[in-house]
Amino acid sequence: MIRRLLAAAAVSLLGITSAFAQDKPSELRIGITTYNSGAASVFGVPARDAAELLAEDINKRGGIQGVPVKLYFIDEGAGIETLMTEYRRLAQDTKVDVMFASISSGVCNKVAPLAEDLKMLNFMWDCGTQRILEDDKYQYVFRTQANATPEVMAPLLYLLKAKPDFKTVAVVNQDYAWGRDSWEIFSAALKVLKPDVKVVAEFFPKFGAPDFSTEVSRLLALRPDVVLSTSWGGDLDTFVRQANQRGLFKNSQFVLPLAESSLERLGADLPEGVIVGGRGDHYFLHPEMKNDPKFKAFVDAFKAKTGRYPIYSVFHMAQAFAALEAVYAKAVPANGGKWPTKEQVAKAMPGLKFQAFGRPVEIRADGQGIEDQLIGTTRRVPAYPFAVLDKMTIFPASQMMPPVGQKSDAWIKTLTPAIMNIKVDNFSFDK
Repeated sequence: MIRRLLAAAAVSLLGITSAFAQDKPSELRIGITTYNSGAASVFGVPARDAAELLAEDINKRGGIQGVPVKLYFIDEGAGIETLMTEYRRLAQDTKVDVMFASISSGVCNKVAPLAEDLKMLNFMWDCGTQRILEDDKYQYVFRTQANATPEVMAPLLYLLKAKPDFKTVAVVNQDYAWGRDSWEIFSAALKVLKPDVKVVAEFFPKFGAPDFSTEVSRLLALRPDVVLSTSWGGDLDTFVRQANQRGLFKNSQFVLPLAESSLERLGADLPEGVIVGGRGDHYFLHPEMKNDPKFKAFVDAFKAKTGRYPIYSVFHMAQAFAALEAVYAKAVPANGGKWPTKEQVAKAMPGLKFQAFGRPVEIRADGQGIEDQLIGTTRRVPAYPFAVLDKMTIFPASQMMPPVGQKSDAWIKTLTPAIMNIKVDNFSFDK
């Protein structure tokens, strides 16, 4: 009898010990979608390299709240159906703890409701369309960087200050959610702030288009004062090269809000005087961060690993990891030191403040990140075989996006010229 009682007690004790052991998992599993193939891989592969570098560093430091991280990648280049299938597999079979998804706005439009259905904590680590968090409310979906509204408003305000007398504008954007939404924001704000400007052409070539000769020929004939393209990755590289070969940059002021990611790849093909953005305050020569030891160490480590300087997709990936570390640092103490559930982590996200390798970011009540925006003008210097940014301005994102609960299209209609006077920080390459 005594032996049976002791055995039962031992089993009971083992159960209690196991319960405590399960309180903190053996690893924190992170699923990441990024372009590992296709034209967009020039943007997605550096992000994957960054994720591996960041995870290695986190594990060397003891993990997140003492738990090592493990990465699982999904290739966005495989197509939306394959991606969605793989997303479900990682969520339901592999049982990842969090997903970083995605790069493409078209993918994020599909992933956000799926994540909510699966109750999967999802960080939209790069996609830009503002509609996702403006049109719907989510418990598990958050964006750890800005959306299209401040990312488009900043280059527009920069253009209005740098070239206030332009009369005509044309756009060449990829034909999907980001290309359409970003142009809608730019054109709507332009009508409010400079209504005399005429839109002379709107081109929306297919995502992944290999040839832009038709668009370049039309632009050469139209000679618009300004050419806007919020395209990115291989598409932007191809467009810029073909436009430069035919002298289009000599006729028009180019505004390329995402071209920071193309500077090194384009080399001599991107002329001086082009207005360039980095979707946030992301730049390997960030004027406020370039002398910071941690920033310099990361840039050097990334270049040693890949042979190239980090681009904004790399910095966006870093922000996702910084947010993950910060939210667990907040959620674990809030749970009495015990490992939190996904619901408790999600509850800790609104109001979260974190910082990677740019200015601090804050998650609003609607799950949207507030991220300042750096815009500059290309310049040639002897130190680099590609254009660098000069005449840089960092805009405060909080003043270039609608308040929680209001949509961008309605907010833009309320704009006045006073937005031109918001306080900004200006920098030059030489200082």
